[in-house]
Amino acid sequence: MKSRLRPVSASAPTFTALAPALLSTALVALLAGCATPPRSAAPAPAEAKADSSPVTVGILAFNDFHGNIEAPHQAVMAPDGKGGTMAVPAGGAAWLGATLEHLRKDYTYSLTVAAGDIISASPLSSALFVDEPTIGVMNRIGLDITSIGNHEFDRGIKELHRDQFGGCEKNTLRQPCQLEQFGGAKFEYLAANAVMPDGSTLFPATAIRSFGEGARKVTIGFIGLTLKDTADLVSSQGLQGLRFVDEASTINALVPKLKAQGADAVVVLIHQGGAQSGKEHDPSACAGFDGAIEPILAKLDPRVDLVVSGHTHQDYVCNSGAIDPQHPVLLTSAGLYGKEVTDITLKIDPVTHKVVGKSAHNVIVQSPAYQGKDGLVANTDHYPQLAPDQQVAAYVERYAAAARTQAQRPVGHLAGMVSSPDSGIAGGGTLGSLIADAQLDATRSAGAQIAFTNAFGIRAPHMLAPAKDGSLTYQQIYAVQPFGNVLVTKSLTGAEIKTLLEEGYDDDQPHQSLVPSHGFAYSFDLSKPIGARVVKITLDGKPLDPAKTYRVTTNTFLSNGGDSFGELAKISGGTIGMNDLDALEAWLAAVPMRAVPTETRVTQIGTGK
Repeated sequence: MKSRLRPVSASAPTFTALAPALLSTALVALLAGCATPPRSAAPAPAEAKADSSPVTVGILAFNDFHGNIEAPHQAVMAPDGKGGTMAVPAGGAAWLGATLEHLRKDYTYSLTVAAGDIISASPLSSALFVDEPTIGVMNRIGLDITSIGNHEFDRGIKELHRDQFGGCEKNTLRQPCQLEQFGGAKFEYLAANAVMPDGSTLFPATAIRSFGEGARKVTIGFIGLTLKDTADLVSSQGLQGLRFVDEASTINALVPKLKAQGADAVVVLIHQGGAQSGKEHDPSACAGFDGAIEPILAKLDPRVDLVVSGHTHQDYVCNSGAIDPQHPVLLTSAGLYGKEVTDITLKIDPVTHKVVGKSAHNVIVQSPAYQGKDGLVANTDHYPQLAPDQQVAAYVERYAAAARTQAQRPVGHLAGMVSSPDSGIAGGGTLGSLIADAQLDATRSAGAQIAFTNAFGIRAPHMLAPAKDGSLTYQQIYAVQPFGNVLVTKSLTGAEIKTLLEEGYDDDQPHQSLVPSHGFAYSFDLSKPIGARVVKITLDGKPLDPAKTYRVTTNTFLSNGGDSFGELAKISGGTIGMNDLDALEAWLAAVPMRAVPTETRVTQIGTGK
């Protein structure tokens, strides 16, 4: 699909927007010059000219932080000033806080916002403490407003309410309030399209913030929402009747309400996005942009001025108004893990109450150098280097130290590296096979014959790099499976298993091959019609019998219909097993050296159109 978005450039207040105000001022001055005061009247004192220049407000934005309170030892690819790109070490809460404070100095008025997935799928230093330290970090670095993302729901609605309002109620396997009394978020969650059974929204749909006083006062309205497919991405057990409605129609219904409340500008915080394409990557460009956010933008009320996006973990700055003046929205995203901050400038005319200028660029949150798999990722003077926020650094270290003992605990040995393809259709690679084998072994007592895991649920495959002696730590396997899912074993017929596999190749979500355990293999052909694309299925070398019943293990996310695999959700009951991470640890520890799976389990035959 050809993109209608192009790189954004800084724009000054337009003449069209300012002309009425300037003309009015000039006319008043001309009339005043023509009037003749009475001879007996003393000259009137000169009145101070009202300042009608635009009011500048800074919006500092990020997204998809995922609890990375420590520096993640990852880089941002950015221009090197010589026509190429360079890797810049980035991320970490202390450096994110310092960057935000540095950028705020450029503005009399500013606000810090986010576009969801601030918590969950987090490293151990946050996850072991139910992401309480991430909320604490956000309070300390001055986050004001965020939309919800799909990962905010990973632990269910009750726990998300605790994230906002505080308290020590235990809603998960992890013990809350281990290091401190948890007071909740000082920032505000917005959830415009998360609708409760009674028709109310889970959190407020909008927020209003004003800046300046008197004739110079300007007001910005915020709408926050997640993607409408959130229910397909999280376990249904924790949603309690919550439904997620269309993004564009939700936004458009709220714009007039914000305008009626005096909003001069409308900003949308949405957990949906897209991505750039191209060899030379510029974090502040919009090269070859495409993604699920585009059809949403095309439907938006033209009074939306700015869309801060996320979910895709990409960085970009796009100005659709350069191509489509009817939808002159500025679209931004700041990658992931706090490695970048989008510095956005809005210029608002206090007379016409309109945005007359907007610009943005992504600022790299440069953190200390680290040793990557290809060598040292060094610091550079080409991008700013700031000293870390010491208060935030001390707070993070308190939690990191508490997590360190468990993080470094040995869990077993692996005889080599595993792979995990970027595309879910490729079947999860040898890492996915290793996980599926572990889950099958862990549920043999429940009669399991087959296990499936979802490729999109496998994280950080590079972390499962064994030491020279093959040893792995708990921290490494946690990085691969951070969601805390529980294993469920259900009875499915061969026909139901085929239907389940077919759901990975329909058009509801990006294609995803379920990763099977040892002994199970199947082939698919995307040139076939939807529903008939799985063309061969075998178990232990024999064709799967459509009428026979098999015992099948998956994680709770899949069992509840996650990633649009709804066939499993139709089948009630099931035997509950252990945590998926515990299953992987037990599989690794069961032998002196666990071999890496080598057989091909998923084969693609045809590619389709």
